[in-house]
Amino acid sequence: MTKIIWIHDDCLSPKNPALLQFPDAPAIWIWDEDLLEEWQISLKRITFIYECLLELPVVIRRGNVANEVLAFAKEHYADTVVTAESPSPRFKEICGEIEQDLSLLVVAIDPFLDYDGYIDLKRFSRYWKVAQKYVFK
Repeated sequence: MTKIIWIHDDCLSPKNPALLQFPDAPAIWIWDEDLLEEWQISLKRITFIYECLLELPVVIRRGNVANEVLAFAKEHYADTVVTAESPSPRFKEICGEIEQDLSLLVVAIDPFLDYDGYIDLKRFSRYWKVAQKYVFK
């Protein structure tokens, strides 16, 4: 089985479990056109994400995430996409699209905090307002 790794913005880290588990697999990140438009992401956040990406062994592309992941897999003759889990509904949609053509292995991550309520993930400050209460107990 040949694998590629799909890195997404919920696990932008050199300690991404997909990267750690398969260190020799080619990896891709895609600037999600739909999400960028929907969230109206600030230039500061785009810069932060890009700086994180510079620390990773990853090819950077832009467009429809599922289409770009599938194209990257085809370029590398891969039959499996490996990625880290995410609570994002958008992540689940993209995974469903990928699984129509390839095997998908979603690697578990150690949670940053123990919380199962709603957190607004569109802005870090809103996330952190809830998260810090559980991180610094």
